[in-house]
Amino acid sequence: MDNDQVIEFNVGGVFYSTTVGTVKREPGRLAEMFSHGADAIPRDSKGKIFIDRDGILFRYILDYLRNQTVILPENFHEKGRLRAEAEFFQLEGLLRFLDNENRQSGYITVGYRGTFAFGRDGMSDVKFRKLARIIVCGRVALCREVFGENLNESRDPDRGPMDRYTGRFFLKHLFLEQAFDNLQEAGFKCVASCGSGTSGGSAELKPGMDPEESRWNHYNEFVFVRD
Repeated sequence: MDNDQVIEFNVGGVFYSTTVGTVKREPGRLAEMFSHGADAIPRDSKGKIFIDRDGILFRYILDYLRNQTVILPENFHEKGRLRAEAEFFQLEGLLRFLDNENRQSGYITVGYRGTFAFGRDGMSDVKFRKLARIIVCGRVALCREVFGENLNESRDPDRGPMDRYTGRFFLKHLFLEQAFDNLQEAGFKCVASCGSGTSGGSAELKPGMDPEESRWNHYNEFVFVRD
């Protein structure tokens, strides 16, 4: 078929008109349909190309193929179903668009207070890094998206909209690298960090605290951003 040829679709009972060039613009199920010849294409009783899919959502499939982007209506509530249609039609570009469209940009700050565990021989017998708690600060919706069930919200229950900010979250685990992995998997990049010095040996010690260890207390923060 010539790319300028007009074709008519019957998608789940909803009719559309477009051109062969539009449906072949991106590799996928529609482009493949026209690679096997017109005789292999299923048609309804009136000769229209028939596809047994959601006829309403197909308009966004065509919009994407025509413009290589799609503008969804405000308060569009069927993104999950539209993603399923994009998967069926094997449109990788539309899937990437939907993934990016759902992502919020913003900053998350991760901080922790820690020290090192020392053995009997002091610095020559440093055992491991000890963290007291990993603190998470940022917009509530972003923090929940990244850390999910690992986020301890007991000190900051729902107190307003999801776009509010909080500095009262912390993680249920003490694995700093796991927190970094979560941020990296969600598309965040580290853009800044800072750390305190040691506390010094003159501070009053808590009962049972090793004096050598007390001199290595520190606090660090890491700032992550997703555009």
